[in-house]
Amino acid sequence: MIITRLIGGLGNQMFQYAAGRRLALRHGTTLKMDISPFSKYERQAYCLTHFNIIENIATEEELKPFHLGALGKLADRFLGKTHGTPEIREKHFHFDPEILDAPDNVMLAGYWQSEKYFQDAEEIIRGEFTIKTPQAGQDLELASILRGSNSVSLHIRRRDYVLDPKTNQTHGTCSLEYYGNSTNYLAKRIGALRLFVFSDDIPWARENLRIPHAVTFVDHNDASRNYEDLRLMSQCEHHIIANSTFSWWAAWLGTNPARIVCAPARWFKDPRHNTRDIYPADWVRI
Repeated sequence: MIITRLIGGLGNQMFQYAAGRRLALRHGTTLKMDISPFSKYERQAYCLTHFNIIENIATEEELKPFHLGALGKLADRFLGKTHGTPEIREKHFHFDPEILDAPDNVMLAGYWQSEKYFQDAEEIIRGEFTIKTPQAGQDLELASILRGSNSVSLHIRRRDYVLDPKTNQTHGTCSLEYYGNSTNYLAKRIGALRLFVFSDDIPWARENLRIPHAVTFVDHNDASRNYEDLRLMSQCEHHIIANSTFSWWAAWLGTNPARIVCAPARWFKDPRHNTRDIYPADWVRI
């Protein structure tokens, strides 16, 4: 059994699931998800239930060894008790090849933000990250427009990146210059663009985004239906992502074999992180 600890928003949860699922496949075993951190994490909730994943939630008994605390573990060690599954914590942000050969019966605790952690299981991951329910209503209408045109998903991430001082210090936000340079790059290669803007702050995007192309602001899905926005973004022909795992996954799940993905060259505002492995080889850093 492999356990993967989930925390953060939808994009982070997808990375954590994908890394754990690939390791479970390697050992021919079951993947279980530890969603207990969400009981103390008010800003986000578990939200993979909308996908066609193998949804096994770890039980309290299976997680008990990890909730003992230092004194409890010391007491168990003194009494000769074992703790079962060892915990493997992410050592740094860039890809760690040792994780690919991690043993069975471990818990993965980290973010694992690189396709290298699951690249050899890509077909399975893509299949499991499809949405269970068919598109309907405005989503279905918009999906028919996105296909067969120079549709470009443009993602602007602001809310927690702006309002939370700690998050802002780590991540920062993508500049308007980045979006202008990215649209210019795409226009030179594929011609006139039809931009579809997705954001957690659509009013700000409407007021500040000034781009000489056709623009549609997609605002009909609220946060509880973020998976629908993810699906719509993935159906666009090309992508301009933010420094956000949400739009990373939308671009990665895109099915256009000739798609161009523009990504911000600086993923973190904090320069201490090595971000080289978050970018797939064919993505354009701007």
